[in-house]
Order: sequence, then C-alpha cells, then structure tokens
Amino acid sequence: MSEMLRGITGQSIKPAVNQPGHGISKNVNFAGILQQAVNKQKLKFSGHALERLGLRNSTISERAQQKLEDAVAKAAAKGAKEALIWLDNTAYVVSIKNRTVITAVTKEAMKENVFTNIDCAVIMD
Repeated sequence: MSEMLRGITGQSIKPAVNQPGHGISKNVNFAGILQQAVNKQKLKFSGHALERLGLRNSTISERAQQKLEDAVAKAAAKGAKEALIWLDNTAYVVSIKNRTVITAVTKEAMKENVFTNIDCAVIMD
C-alpha cells in the first residue's frame, strides 16, 4: 500500500487529515454573516424613484428611510427578491438584492395601479 502512495518523485504522499484550527468551523452561520453585511449597506434610490418622488413634491424623512431599511431587512430575511413596501401612504418597489428603491408611487397618484414582478409585500405603519 505504501508503494501506491509514492509520487513521481519517490516521496511518500500523505493522505489529507483534518487538523484542528483548519477548515470551516461548524459554528459559523454563513447566512447570518451575509445578512449582517447586507444590512450594513445603505438603501439607494434609482433615478426613476427620485424623479417620481420629486414630481409629487414628496420627501422622505430619516425616520421613513430607517423604516424602509427595516422593511427591506424583513423582506430579505424571507428570501424576497423584489418587494412592494407600503409606508406613509407611498408604495415603494424595491430590489432587495441590490437594496435599491426602483420606483415610488404616492396614494394620490395611485389609480387602479397594478404592481407586477414582485414576490413580497411589506406593510409598515
């Protein structure tokens, strides 16, 4: 058997053995670490969303932005990709993966609107 473990150079080849301190720890929760990294990223607004908010003279307060970020985190935790977030009489369509607000529609501008290509809805107070 030891003859079979010799390489071309004539040196013995040692089989791989798990050594303490090497490899992946069983206590590491990759999904948790990834979620923390994603949550640290700031929410961005697309040019289209900013234009929509500007046309309706709508602004977003720091409190509302924090609530939006909380809603994005909740949607991400459920595995959502594109979410409709209802906050302060405004509907925001958000790319969860990119953490980007794609568009925003105020209640006043919403007349028989249909939102497509979303897989999640988050209603915030």
